[in-house]
Amino acid sequence: MPKEVVSEAARRRRKPSKAGVVLSERLYIETALRMLHEHGRDGLTVRRLGAALGADPSSLYRYFRNTDDLLLAVGDELVGRALRGWRATGDWRHDLRDLGLRIHSAYLAHPQAAILTASRVSGRANEIAADEAVIGVLRTAGLPDAEAVRVYHAFIDQALAFAALDAAALALPHTARAADEAVWQATYARLPAGTHPHIAATAPRLIARMKNSAYPTALDMLLDSAAATLARTGGVRGAGGVRGTGGVPGPGGDTV
Repeated sequence: MPKEVVSEAARRRRKPSKAGVVLSERLYIETALRMLHEHGRDGLTVRRLGAALGADPSSLYRYFRNTDDLLLAVGDELVGRALRGWRATGDWRHDLRDLGLRIHSAYLAHPQAAILTASRVSGRANEIAADEAVIGVLRTAGLPDAEAVRVYHAFIDQALAFAALDAAALALPHTARAADEAVWQATYARLPAGTHPHIAATAPRLIARMKNSAYPTALDMLLDSAAATLARTGGVRGAGGVRGTGGVPGPGGDTV
């Protein structure tokens, strides 16, 4: 049975480790992010974490049940970084677009961590705050609850799916990534119109676009669909309130 994780106050260590650092949950998360960035998934082990922090490897279990629990905390940290500075403005489309791009960027800043965490559900504070913010924006815009949940589901899964896809490309060795990008010029640009008329006609545009993430375009398409749903259901655009609620809380819990 996994060892029960004690409270932050009870487990806080006051004596520095051999490396001169005071261990904490946040220090483990930041160190795990650094080790994933430098060494990839195989580099994140209890032994290596202990060595990096100058602590006994078993010290990890004062803060996390296991390395999987640490990974969930790492994913929640990425969501928290996306939320920093975000506040609802009352313009539902602007707010969702901004939040989606923030989530995508936060994950791509740590591609190795993104690959391991984008598909996970942690139930931690930052993840819950992001979900509350997205659903709040949609309900405040005037979407009925069933539609708000439907759009929320598509919105959050789209952001995380593109984060995982784009992170996987960034995590490739440079030579492999460059080789993949070269295929568009070396192969697609040379396909003859006689056998591949549609690719031949659009090849210059394909080459120009395929080197970039499609996430902003896909996000705008999703928001267009949400706007059509709002128009169909009579939702209020912009800052109008939703029935029975008072506004959209920011990540810190204050009503905006």
